[in-house]
Amino acid sequence: MRIARFSIDGNVAFGAVEGEGTVESGGLVLDIIKGIPYTDFELSGTKVPLSKVRLLPPVLPNKVVAIGRNYAEHAAELGNEVPEVPVAFFKPTTSVIGSGDAIEYPSFSNELHHEAELAVVIGRMCREVPRERVKDVVFGYTCANDVTARDAQQREKQWARAKGFDTSCPLGPWVETELDPSDLTIQATVNGEQRQLGRTSDMIRSIEDLVVHITEAMTLLPGDVILTGTPAGVGPLNVGDEVAVTIEGIGTLTNKVIKRG
Repeated sequence: MRIARFSIDGNVAFGAVEGEGTVESGGLVLDIIKGIPYTDFELSGTKVPLSKVRLLPPVLPNKVVAIGRNYAEHAAELGNEVPEVPVAFFKPTTSVIGSGDAIEYPSFSNELHHEAELAVVIGRMCREVPRERVKDVVFGYTCANDVTARDAQQREKQWARAKGFDTSCPLGPWVETELDPSDLTIQATVNGEQRQLGRTSDMIRSIEDLVVHITEAMTLLPGDVILTGTPAGVGPLNVGDEVAVTIEGIGTLTNKVIKRG
């Protein structure tokens, strides 16, 4: 099931996406969900065309835990070794935007990069999750773009500003709850030109590895997001560019880059 979060007439709700097509092409409708999707819910039967609503970030995470250098070719393209243990960092909730929202080019950077990633959405409170229970705590999957101020990342020891600035975490367009994430095509295009093309099967650490590793240290809450790393091919974004992240079985997350302010 594809579950979107949206606003219409000033109201915010979740809905199940039905029909065939894309956000741009039309043909999709939303069956409004009664309540929130992390618990048992019912479909209301009230349907609205997706073209009549504004898509919002599909979740409002308490935290986004991101994993760096989880694809060997990406680590190599930036001159880095594959880490012995997963490299984790946070992106704040203020960095999260939805599909169709603008990425604001930060004033402290002259080198903004796209990073297409599979995002894991957590569905229940969990801590110290054993490997065999990981599927039980995952709500679903969505597309993400770990937008990075590469020059700031290289000159600052911490990545907080480089990867945590406002609008640096596009998520969407919705969450797919019924998906095998082990071998999916993941790609990024800029102005229609392909930049990144990889498969989730190339991850160094699997989703199970990452959930176990993260929950050894912290409690994850419903709606929290794990970014699983990016394949090779990251590259520059400029004001006016349109960047799209497409993941097999999920859909396409599209954002335009604008000048901040």
